[in-house]
Amino acid sequence: MKVKKKTRFLFICLFVVCLALVGCQQDNESGSESQGKETSSANQVLKVSANDIATINTLGSYDVPSSIVMNNIFEGLYRLDENNEPTPGIAKSYEVSDDQLSYTFKLREGAEWSNGTPVTAHDFEYAWKRAHSSSTLSPFSYLMAPLKNSIAIQTKDHELFDKVDELGIKATDDYTLQVELENPSPYFLSLLTTPVFFPQNQEFVESQGENYALGTDHLIYNGPFTLEDWKQGASWTYKKNKDYWDAESVAIDSIEANVINDTATAVNMFESGELDAIGLSAEFVDQYSSTPEYKSSLDPTVYFIRMNQQNKYLANVNIRKALDLGWNKKDIESILNNGSLAAHFVVPKEFTKDESGKDFRAKYDGFNETNTQEATEYWNKGLKELGVKEIELELLSYDSDITKTVAQYVKNQLEKNLPGLTLNVNQQPSKQKLDLEAKQDYELSYSGWSPDYHDPISFLEIFHTNNPYNWMNFSNKEFDQLIDAAYKETDIAKRWGNLQEAERILIEENAAVSPMFQAGKTTLTKTNVKGIADHPYGGNKTYKWVKIN
Repeated sequence: MKVKKKTRFLFICLFVVCLALVGCQQDNESGSESQGKETSSANQVLKVSANDIATINTLGSYDVPSSIVMNNIFEGLYRLDENNEPTPGIAKSYEVSDDQLSYTFKLREGAEWSNGTPVTAHDFEYAWKRAHSSSTLSPFSYLMAPLKNSIAIQTKDHELFDKVDELGIKATDDYTLQVELENPSPYFLSLLTTPVFFPQNQEFVESQGENYALGTDHLIYNGPFTLEDWKQGASWTYKKNKDYWDAESVAIDSIEANVINDTATAVNMFESGELDAIGLSAEFVDQYSSTPEYKSSLDPTVYFIRMNQQNKYLANVNIRKALDLGWNKKDIESILNNGSLAAHFVVPKEFTKDESGKDFRAKYDGFNETNTQEATEYWNKGLKELGVKEIELELLSYDSDITKTVAQYVKNQLEKNLPGLTLNVNQQPSKQKLDLEAKQDYELSYSGWSPDYHDPISFLEIFHTNNPYNWMNFSNKEFDQLIDAAYKETDIAKRWGNLQEAERILIEENAAVSPMFQAGKTTLTKTNVKGIADHPYGGNKTYKWVKIN
């Protein structure tokens, strides 16, 4: 999901998430088979449109598109299955102690890297320790906090800082991996499906030096597919990995991926049979909504405007509240026309429920409902406190047609409702946009987050003072304390109470972000393509089970 190295102290007790990260991007990846005709089982080729790849290093700063790629070319101990449940990957079985603190994984002896080297428990130990080392620290190492001593090893003033050999992982032999946790984590297996927990082969990584994962010639694979012909910003090809332990379950021979940012182009290619599945933007929904290829669903991804408090204007809470209250979010639903919901929250609806079936959103439906009169009052108060009459700000945005439309709408609304505001939109390709965010080289940013795992804290922890994805200089002691308490709390009701109060402080009291919408997803898929597994969290998409009839 891209980030400055920051001290981690997040202490996860209950894991219930990737990438990205990051912060996290909108996914335009879709499947297709040339001409839309029946394909011989001897030559099953899928053609997909995709967003560009930020990295193919599992310890790197990856976003959703990168996570999709890594989920298909690598495999961890577990992966998400077609029903979004953890299923054995490189691990064939495990045992857990009565206190839920010790896991013993037995690995498959037939699993190999694409260069013929066996995948062993040592590869996991090496990668997980490498993710903690100060010289190779992963931006996603905070997800590894359930591991014994993980937080201490990442904390600069702790006596265990950078002592990676103290991490709770040990390969007791080539195919046995012992993992120790700080506290019980009931969703630990789901956590293992995220890329930062994937293995790396020490001999190969060190032979590549600084070139590791910078291109397909500097990588080996242990997943369903290998990666070839990667042209940054343009295209790449997945090839069936003949050395994959479960290769017989992979029906397609290759996947040709092309970066396509224009929906009209994708629609034309779908109509001509060049693509099997595409995402739709608002202007095409009505045209296709009654066709058998059409599908609509609500996604757990939430988009919001980050407000960088390093900016002297945005450091003023009244200016932030004015920006959050000063535009009509409800209109986003008709602008996108894809099932998206106006959001006054960062934890999405219909994502997590407690044991009684009550949604996380039941206590607070949202915060800071649109109120232009109240926004103007906050605005004038902020201007007075700052001693200015006008403010000029820049909104950093993605370069797709959809985000351009939304960003322009926000600009028009805020300039209309907040006299003296000039809002300029700066559209950038995904990788450049993420780089600017990570460096905090922006003022306002059209941002978003897809969950790395199935728990509301996945959305809230990124605003903790020391989280590597807190890209906006937000810091609130009470918010941090509530997040820390939620990590340690095992009582679900108390834990949710902490998280619900933390979200209220984040939005209602501080207006640290301005929520925009919870994403809807509308797609067209050729009826002869089956088995594309869309995951609501983690790897996001798996092609392992795709079949073209």
